[in-house]
Amino acid sequence: MGYIDWTVLIVALSVSISVGLLLRGREQTLDSFLLGDRSLPWWAILGSIVATETSTATVLSVPGHGISPTGLRFLQLPMGLICGRILVVVVLLPLFYTGKLSSAYQVLRTRFGLETSRAAAGLFLATRSLGDGLRLYLAALVIQQLLGWNLGLGCAVITGATIVYTLIGGMRSIVWNDCIQWCIYMLGGLVSLGVIVSLLPAGWDTLWEHGMRTDKWRLIEWSWDQDYNFWSGLIGGIVLSMGTHGTDHMMVQRYLSARSQREAAWALIASGLVVWLQFALFILIGIALASFYEQANPAAMPSKPDQVFAHFILNVFPANSGLVGLMMAAIFAASMSTLSSSLSSSASAFMHDFVLPAIGNRPWWTTRKLYLLTQILTLGFGSLQMMIGIQAQYFSASVIDNSLKLAGFSGGLLLGLFLLGLMTRKVGQLPALLGTTIGAATVLLCEFGGFWPRPLGVPWLALVGATTTLASGSGLYLIGVALFPHRPR
Repeated sequence: MGYIDWTVLIVALSVSISVGLLLRGREQTLDSFLLGDRSLPWWAILGSIVATETSTATVLSVPGHGISPTGLRFLQLPMGLICGRILVVVVLLPLFYTGKLSSAYQVLRTRFGLETSRAAAGLFLATRSLGDGLRLYLAALVIQQLLGWNLGLGCAVITGATIVYTLIGGMRSIVWNDCIQWCIYMLGGLVSLGVIVSLLPAGWDTLWEHGMRTDKWRLIEWSWDQDYNFWSGLIGGIVLSMGTHGTDHMMVQRYLSARSQREAAWALIASGLVVWLQFALFILIGIALASFYEQANPAAMPSKPDQVFAHFILNVFPANSGLVGLMMAAIFAASMSTLSSSLSSSASAFMHDFVLPAIGNRPWWTTRKLYLLTQILTLGFGSLQMMIGIQAQYFSASVIDNSLKLAGFSGGLLLGLFLLGLMTRKVGQLPALLGTTIGAATVLLCEFGGFWPRPLGVPWLALVGATTTLASGSGLYLIGVALFPHRPR
């Protein structure tokens, strides 16, 4: 990092944070702090959705699939994600515009009861904190390699900077920061691809030859034996997307911040197309990296796929040209966009599904006190994710796979719970909660129980969780009717 790199990094982050703070809301109310007064334009919501789901794991870990034999076949998953978003718009989005809701899980409270909404919110909070803690680790890892800081200090720097503008600016600041940060890391990705290709002996021809020889240009894989195949990408991707974008409060919070249901729908559908193109860019970077290290020095390539792109940035990028600073800004931007959204949605879910139902209409809890409590919760969740990020160094698997598994686990269970409420009219709270518990146990057994020759692929986890929860809840209700036909329901 030369002085030019430091200048690019500081200017990029300063502009992003400053613009976000200048556009923050003025009212100190829960609706302003957590939902931006429900007045944000659809294209800003689009940018925020994409930036939020595109974390450091995308920038650093997705290229690992381009390095591995998977190649472009990874893009079968985002194909399913696009279809899933369309179903969310048709099936689930209208639920969040029935009344003036502030949390995704208020729908479950109305349908089943308070304990169900709290169980769903608790599942969201646990998996969100774990998943985003893993993503935070990746960004801290780059800081460790660059400056020699330990992981704890790196996590603290990223978390501290994010907490500042999240606390000061609220949802408006988060959304506008997300849009700017998306531009930063996409520019960094495009520049990185150009640099890598320029270092290949014959440029694009070398890249094309490497992809053909290693079969990485093949987009469709029909074999069921592969983790990423057409069927798992389509079916699993649809269910995963419906879970993560139809029941995850971090996404629902953005829809509720839009001016209308129509604008939220436009933003959600368009985000699927943008995410597919974005994944394609970073997979292409991974294939280019594999070609580069094959030509230059195969022994120099790190063994962990998560570390290859970071290794290239820090060891091969031209020194003091501004390029390292730009990629560092991209990594910071990707990490901060996800972290800020995670902190805000976690505080929102805890407030609306745990605190507000508990305190009722007690006059002591003024608007100002609730606002301050929300800020304290934001700070608390930031500290929790920082600690998880520090511990993530002991994970052996790919961070993108771990984070996707967590998303599939929670998204599938929550989707099954929502579908149980939509597709049935008489199933009560107890069968719903027991069905969700059975769904969770089934997913864990499939993943860790050794019943399969190998663990289920990431795209199937959400499908297993959703169908098991829906079937178990419905079956338990029917059993209850058969055993206790005269019991009031």
